[in-house]
Amino acid sequence: MSSSGPSTVDRAFQTALYDGTDSGLDTGASLLAADSGADAELARRGREFVAAAWRRGWQPADVVRLVRRELDDPHVRLAAGLIGAQRADDRPRGPRWRAQLEALPEGRARVGDRFSHATAVLELYRLLLRLPSLEPLDEHGPRAGAHRPESRMLTRIRALLAKAEATGYPEEAEALSAKAQELMARHSVDEALLAAAAPAPDAPGACRIGVEPPYEQAKAVLLDAVATANHCRAVWNEPLAFSTVVGFEADLEAVELLYTSLLVQATHAMTKAEAAQRAGGRKRTKTFRQSFLAAYAHRVGDRLAAAARAAVTGTQEVEDLLPVLATRETAVTDRLERLFPETTTTRLRGVTDEAGWTEGTRAADRAQVHSRSPLP
Repeated sequence: MSSSGPSTVDRAFQTALYDGTDSGLDTGASLLAADSGADAELARRGREFVAAAWRRGWQPADVVRLVRRELDDPHVRLAAGLIGAQRADDRPRGPRWRAQLEALPEGRARVGDRFSHATAVLELYRLLLRLPSLEPLDEHGPRAGAHRPESRMLTRIRALLAKAEATGYPEEAEALSAKAQELMARHSVDEALLAAAAPAPDAPGACRIGVEPPYEQAKAVLLDAVATANHCRAVWNEPLAFSTVVGFEADLEAVELLYTSLLVQATHAMTKAEAAQRAGGRKRTKTFRQSFLAAYAHRVGDRLAAAARAAVTGTQEVEDLLPVLATRETAVTDRLERLFPETTTTRLRGVTDEAGWTEGTRAADRAQVHSRSPLP
């Protein structure tokens, strides 16, 4: 005998997702825990929440980043499992999307006993239900037929930056980072010249890069500096802890690589500077760290801009390159303005510690970038 009333999942959602209270969550979890026959529908509804997130402009890495920030590790594993399960029902998407799926943490179908699992699932669904709409990004990457396997140059850059992050010697990290930036600048120039010779160059794309607390303002400034130096533009979304970077594919790859590496190196340098300050009897604070990272971002931005200019002026094909770069810059700006017709600027807060600023500037000087040699 069938019932025409609401299902267990519907009743659990009504109390847990739309009520929003802890008591409602407990009631919903109890309903689900008592009815094992609701499991399949609960999983199906989760896949629907994931598909709705994609329609709102979210991507797999965005969802995982937010779940990790707002909830706990079991929820991250549940989200990864849901995203993986929804993949079978999803339409084909581009290489950047596939890379995000491949980078998902290990998923898990169940957490603890039935009540604990139902509680975690409902907490995750609450978050997914309330996701705001984001600017839709191009999911397909380079135009059909234009995508090429990762170049040997990018492979070398990744290896250099990995060594720079791992070494305990500042001088070695400096040399490795400088060489990586030289290769990045050359790679960008080569890609621009190649696009100029192609009959139908790619349009600029976009990606989101996490800018996580603490000291997210200074980190956003650092990412903006890296993006600008690599012919991209960045827009920071503070509430959701990411920046959207707009640019051509090879430049986007360079921005992701270099920002991640410089952030790791800045954190190492800041930890070392704090230890030296404590050894001298001076207590360091949050203001010291904020000022350190702000100065680091400012100084590194100057160095990267100088390297980018040198990469162009040192090119034998400079007369051919300048109009190409101008055309690409216009295309990037147009794409940015379509995605974000309204933006605002913000001022860094908490940058008042002179010692932090001095130490951050010194650290950026140690991570300085140099101009590359002219192209042969």
